[in-house]
Amino acid sequence: MDKQTARFGRLAMVAMGAFLSGCIGGKVGDLRMESESVELGGAESAHVELEIGVGELRVSGGAKKLLEADFLYNVASWRPEVRYEVDGRQGRLSIKQPHKEGSLGNTRNEWNLALNNQIPMDLKIEAGVGKSNFDLGDLSLTRLDVQTGVGEATLDLIGDWKRNLDASIKGGIGQLTLRLPGRVGVHVEAQKGIGSIQVSGLKKEGDAYVNEAFQNSKVKLNFQIQAGIGEIRLEQVD
Repeated sequence: MDKQTARFGRLAMVAMGAFLSGCIGGKVGDLRMESESVELGGAESAHVELEIGVGELRVSGGAKKLLEADFLYNVASWRPEVRYEVDGRQGRLSIKQPHKEGSLGNTRNEWNLALNNQIPMDLKIEAGVGKSNFDLGDLSLTRLDVQTGVGEATLDLIGDWKRNLDASIKGGIGQLTLRLPGRVGVHVEAQKGIGSIQVSGLKKEGDAYVNEAFQNSKVKLNFQIQAGIGEIRLEQVD
């Protein structure tokens, strides 16, 4: 083990310990399963905010309504708060874990969220401790902001993009993987943290990474990435 790897390991453990210290305490109870859906209510666009402190988060498209969700949890205070209102022509959807306490190891908190493909949407995600999988290529995203915490996160952006996208991604502690399309332009600016950036299918151009389609594509996906402690993988898939 080299000095850099050892230093990375020590820093990761310290940071993880500090992060998890705020997530311990709380009472584990019976396992609960709840489903919830939200109608568009006349909205022509949507602003969606998702915030989970501890647990697994899965987000995808395919909902006929604005939201179709399943929640599985066994800490009563973790019951997600789902709020929705329509302001003018925009719907504002918020899903948050109200309390982040819990006895790690015995807890379960799993969110499986499907969002509407058709409505233009800006999406903000804050994920804490746990595994996250975001399959977002089918959504009509106009803006994307993602902040990961501790764990493994995958953003799958493979899809038939019809409009430009500006995305901001902040890595936490662990591995962050972006699965990127090859048929539309991709431009990634990444600030390296403590760890590494692995790139497949993109080329370095100045301070950024781009794919072959970037120069001539009418649709462009622009990413600003701030790495944390761990590894970022940029993978062009199609």
